[in-house]
Amino acid sequence: MSNVRAEYHVLGLSGGRDSAALAIYMRQNHPDLELDYFFTDTGKELPEVYEFLVKLEGFLGQPILRLNPDRDFDFWLKQYGNFLPSAQTRWCTRQLKLRPFEQWIRPLLDKGDLVFSYVAIRADEEYREGYASKHKNLRVRLPFKDAGIDKGGVLDILDSVGVGLPTYYEWRTRSGCTFCFFQQKIEWVRLMERHPHYFEEAKRYEKTAIDHGSPFSWSQGESLEQLEKPERVAQIKESHRIRLERIRAKQPINPLRSDAEPIDIDDIYGKSKVCLACHK
Repeated sequence: MSNVRAEYHVLGLSGGRDSAALAIYMRQNHPDLELDYFFTDTGKELPEVYEFLVKLEGFLGQPILRLNPDRDFDFWLKQYGNFLPSAQTRWCTRQLKLRPFEQWIRPLLDKGDLVFSYVAIRADEEYREGYASKHKNLRVRLPFKDAGIDKGGVLDILDSVGVGLPTYYEWRTRSGCTFCFFQQKIEWVRLMERHPHYFEEAKRYEKTAIDHGSPFSWSQGESLEQLEKPERVAQIKESHRIRLERIRAKQPINPLRSDAEPIDIDDIYGKSKVCLACHK
């Protein structure tokens, strides 16, 4: 029996900015590396995410593998007693993102193959919560950290090849499910305005959960029915405007970029622990 082990290199795409830039970076700087790009599709993603993935495939010159969970969101919602996922209980990430990835690579690991997983943690970020290897043959690599690439570097990579930012960055700076509980209130308002059918779907899920005794609503401290009231929407927009103006007043001018760097939701509301599988 041969002692030679095969090596596989995989890079997960969330439909977001950083992982897309990492895919481009690896393509440009490590063209000899045979990389498998994958996207774990919960079935609840924004349509702009799918559009961006197709655009990225055009640059990469190869398809992005779609990993679909064997059980959908509705199945797992029932399994968890109709309790919504939350920052405290992230069963959506565990069952709809990480589980399909593990099922995909498990046969390789069981054979004794090495799997290298490339993750888009930037040099200007602390190691945010993501997939931690639980198998000795699964090795996590952080190319951006190793190369000292920060947010500005990511933007430069996307601009240099004409890929640019996903279009949803016009109103939301995180990818992931339409009803992700990590959204700020202004993002819920914008979802309601831009994709009202997804907002209504989120309301239905929330009502079902509340009827079954779920302690969580999608948005902290209030239901979506409360949030969508005109007076509350106006209050959220005004609060966001004030926060944004404060950030812009403090934002330093970068002489190396003709345009100011886009201001992320995290820049306005503070860093939060989000799931790398969804938001990078």
